[in-house]
Amino acid sequence: MKVVIPGGTGQVGRILDRALTADGHEVVVLTRAPKGPRQVYWDGVTLGDWAAEIDGSDVVINLAGRSVSCRYTRENLDAMMSSRVDSARVVGAAIAAATRPPGVWLQMSTATIYAHRFDAPNDEHQGVIGGSEPGVPGYWGFSVRIAENWEAVQQQAVTPHTRKVALRAAMVMSPDRGGVFDVLSWLTRLGLGGPVAGGRQYVSWIHDLDFVRAVRFLIERDDLAGPVNLAAPNPLPQREFLRDLRSAWWMPFGLPATRHMAEVGAFVLRSDTELLLKSRRVVPARLTDAGFGFEFPRWPGAAADLAARRRSGRQRLRVEALAG
Repeated sequence: MKVVIPGGTGQVGRILDRALTADGHEVVVLTRAPKGPRQVYWDGVTLGDWAAEIDGSDVVINLAGRSVSCRYTRENLDAMMSSRVDSARVVGAAIAAATRPPGVWLQMSTATIYAHRFDAPNDEHQGVIGGSEPGVPGYWGFSVRIAENWEAVQQQAVTPHTRKVALRAAMVMSPDRGGVFDVLSWLTRLGLGGPVAGGRQYVSWIHDLDFVRAVRFLIERDDLAGPVNLAAPNPLPQREFLRDLRSAWWMPFGLPATRHMAEVGAFVLRSDTELLLKSRRVVPARLTDAGFGFEFPRWPGAAADLAARRRSGRQRLRVEALAG
């Protein structure tokens, strides 16, 4: 099977590239800065020679889009919007023009499309789309509009021979450097892993191995199309999430942070407080209804596994350095 991954050089792309290559599939990554034989240049905006990789492929998994790990300035928000919309549009154009189009197009989206809420979980059937919640910063609605436009471009693409799935993904937790688990673990080991602004806000997440398993599942299931939530079935309040993370790292305490402290910390880390303060209570109804079973349905077990893998990786690097 040939799999093309536009925007596949980020954390999630690397996870999928490793896994699908290990499965024996041919994986081609489209990127603005190709560095290897399986990486092909594209600009994410215009059709070019790269479109030949999609013609005759079996699966396209479009992950392209500017990272959300940045300050939410007007310039950065506009870049988030344009990079997602433009890349989805040009991928759709390449599929539409293909003589032998792929059987399925998995388009990255985000669980951030759902409303900030505490009262009930958001699934694909009853979930509330965000953007108009009272009492939250107005610019949070821009993140929702990004997701809505992202999905709309895929839905509007004329690809009658290609099944389309929008991956409403929660935070993908992996032991890789630079990912969200890495950053949160670093803060936790510094003693800063306490609840933020009380910690009532829900955290939705998915273990990297379940993320890969869910992608394989969606590739194989011809009956699943449209939005699908990629999140573990048990989101939990942030204070419990961070408590379990501290436990995984054998850290007995974590200093809590007020909203103001979170704003200062987000500024230092060149990030935004929406990532910490929005309550994302998302569950994967369509996956579980279709019979998908999670290996890591609850956070304590997932956090323990991820921390153990990260410790094992550090130990392996130390051994390799000594041997070298």
